[in-house]
Amino acid sequence: MATLTSEEVQRYKRHLVLRDVGAPGQQKLKGARVLVIGAGGLGSPVVTYLAAAGVGTIGIVDDDTVSIDNLQRQIAHRTDDAGRLKVESARDTMLRLNPLITVETHAERINADNAIALISNYDIVADGSDNFATRYLVADACYFAKRPLVYATLGSFDGYVSTFKPYERNAEGEPYPTLRCLFPEAPPQGLVANCEEVGVLGPVAGVVGTLQATEVVKEILGLGESLAGRLLIYDALAARFEVVTIAWDPDNPLSGKQPTIVDLSSHRASQNSACAAE
Repeated sequence: MATLTSEEVQRYKRHLVLRDVGAPGQQKLKGARVLVIGAGGLGSPVVTYLAAAGVGTIGIVDDDTVSIDNLQRQIAHRTDDAGRLKVESARDTMLRLNPLITVETHAERINADNAIALISNYDIVADGSDNFATRYLVADACYFAKRPLVYATLGSFDGYVSTFKPYERNAEGEPYPTLRCLFPEAPPQGLVANCEEVGVLGPVAGVVGTLQATEVVKEILGLGESLAGRLLIYDALAARFEVVTIAWDPDNPLSGKQPTIVDLSSHRASQNSACAAE
């Protein structure tokens, strides 16, 4: 287990005095490797809080650049970062906050060809992507790589967070659910408007991303009750949280009794179709 230096003891002392964290927990955080998909509205608070918490190695996957209209919600970036790669801007913000961590940047789009290799190099994944195709790709790849996925998504005034680890079983002996137990397939492209089209209230991204970061830290520490098998819903306009149960669907196409998705080839076909359409 990674030992703490005197500088780390000083920096993390509010964690060290927590009875359920302490030095052993902080050492787990230091030794952890977390991959964050996206450095936007969700990824920004996620990487910021993971860096502050002392997660030892944080990878960021994003091929986009910073634009001025990102800054209303993407707090890892600044005005003078406009035009820079988001992974580089976020890395600089994280290291200014905590120079004791390691940040690994992947200035590329995650796809069916690189997903398994990227994800397998980390202990846990936080998905802050902004489109259904990437969310389903990441969820499927985490299943095949046997990596826990802390999932979050945003609406204009609401957000959703869950943890997927379907390669493990719950207390009743059933597999934990996958994203495909909740929604077996992604909706057709263009059917559901994204945040770029309908907008999002900036602080909502901060709330949901912070909840996502909290669940990542809980998974690393084995702390409290996991969101595996549950979906946390945040309604900003009603100032209300709700938790609903997600059950394993034995008919789901990924981890059901007769799976039809056995690799990422269907995602590769979708990528090729999208390229052809462009």
